[in-house]
Amino acid sequence: MKYAREIKVGVLAAVCLFLLFFGFNFLKGVNIFSPTNSFHGTYYNLHGLEEQAAVYIRGHKVGQVDAIHYDFARDSAFTIDISIRKDIALPQGTRMALIADGLLGGMAIELQMPSPITNDQSPIAHGAFLPTTYVLGLMESLQGELLAHVDQAVQGVDSLIAELHGQVEGDHLKSALTNVDRVSGDLTVVSSDLKKLMNNQVPRIVNNADTVVANLNTVIADIKEADLKSTVARVDKTVDNVNGLVSDVRSQEGTLGQLIYNKSLYNHIDATVVSADSLLTDLKAHPKRYVQFSLFGKKEK
Repeated sequence: MKYAREIKVGVLAAVCLFLLFFGFNFLKGVNIFSPTNSFHGTYYNLHGLEEQAAVYIRGHKVGQVDAIHYDFARDSAFTIDISIRKDIALPQGTRMALIADGLLGGMAIELQMPSPITNDQSPIAHGAFLPTTYVLGLMESLQGELLAHVDQAVQGVDSLIAELHGQVEGDHLKSALTNVDRVSGDLTVVSSDLKKLMNNQVPRIVNNADTVVANLNTVIADIKEADLKSTVARVDKTVDNVNGLVSDVRSQEGTLGQLIYNKSLYNHIDATVVSADSLLTDLKAHPKRYVQFSLFGKKEK
C-alpha cells in the first residue's frame, strides 16, 4: 500500500473542508441540504440592512439575505439577493418589504403576499425581481409623532412669547403694575389704620364691655337678693284695696258712691256753689256792708 498514507491525508483534508464549509453556512443560517429559490430587489436606502439578515413571511423565518450589491450610478443603488426555501411558492403580487427587526435597530426582509391568494395564480419564477417597499419601525413612528408634537409645542411657545412680548411693550403691563402699586399703597394705609384701631380703640371697647358685664352682674345679684315675694304680695294687696275702693264706689254706699250716683247731693252741692259765687260777687260789689265791730271802733272786714 504505497499510496495509503497519501489517500488518508487527502480524505481527511476533504472532510475538513466539507465540515468547514458546512459549519460556515450553518453559522450563517444556510442549510446546504435544503434547496432554495433566489429572488432580488432594489432599494434606494437599506437603513442598515446587512447580509445574512432574516427573511420572514408573516413573522416566520423562511430564508436569509445572501448578498448585497451596490451601484451608486443608479438611483436605486442597492440590489439585494435573498434565498427562501424551495417549497414556498410566492404568488404574483408579492412585495419585498424592508422592516425593523426588533428594538435594537436591526433590519430584515418581510415578504408580503397579496390577500386573498387564489390557486390559479402562477408563482413567481426563480431569480425574479420583486417590487420593494419600506415599513417604518416602531422607533421611527414614535420619533415622527414625537417630532410633530414637539413642533406643535414649539409653535405654541412661540405664540405665547410673542403675546407676552406684545403685552410687555404695550401699556397693559404698565397699567397693571401701576394698579398693583396703588393697591399696595392702599393696603399699607389700611394696615396702619387697623394697627391704630387695635392699639387704641379695641382696649377701650374691651374695658367698656368689662364694665357693662360687671354692672350687669351687679344688677343680677341685686335682683337675686331682692325679696320679690314680699314685693309681689304688697302689690297684690294694693290691687285688692283698689278693687275694694272701686267696689265701694259702684255700690253707692260710700261717700264717693253717694257723690257720683246721688243727684240730690249733687244738686245741693251745686246750689251751695252758686250761693257762694253770688256772695263773693256781692262782697266785691259792696264791701262796706260787711264790717266788723271791735273795741277800737268799726273795722272793715
